[in-house]
Amino acid sequence: MKERQLITIGRQLGSGGREVGQRLSKELGIPLYDKELLDEAAKKSGYSKEIFEKHDEKPTNSFLYALAMGVNNFATTYQRPLMLEIYLAQFNTIRKLAEEGPGIFLGRCADYVLSDMEPVFNVYLHADLEFRIARLMEQHGMSHKEAEGACLRGDKDRANYYNYYSNHEWGDSRHYDLTVNTGKLGIDKTVELIKSCL
Repeated sequence: MKERQLITIGRQLGSGGREVGQRLSKELGIPLYDKELLDEAAKKSGYSKEIFEKHDEKPTNSFLYALAMGVNNFATTYQRPLMLEIYLAQFNTIRKLAEEGPGIFLGRCADYVLSDMEPVFNVYLHADLEFRIARLMEQHGMSHKEAEGACLRGDKDRANYYNYYSNHEWGDSRHYDLTVNTGKLGIDKTVELIKSCL
């Protein structure tokens, strides 16, 4: 492994991205940045951690998102700048942590944010819906209906957030070094595959 290895993991909700990141962090001896990014960004921005958690990897509300996507040229002057400031705080935090040393970055457009840095290895994890539903049911005690709804909403939010703040399409394999179906390969083999690619 290179001295400053940077790994980004984009993932569908329920595909095991956090577990893969945690395993890689432990086995490679490098930090994982997921919710920790929110804490760090909140400290530096002056906004509360709760604001970052509320808007984490979510587009603006539907009205503001429609404005941002060009449906209407009118915008409110209080919410839209806040969303941009939250994104920029996370952007700057990701950049700063990457400059300081190796790390694994989960979601939050990290592959796009670090696209001009080397070495970066970008991974995208996905799985069929039933596999992801089963994981959420087991891990969080959700009903099938709750887990299905969480997967569909989570994917929609992540896609909208990513597509808006980057110039790429979420899940488009052309923008990743490796895409893995964790439902078919499993978490253990996914971790081993990523390590072998480094």
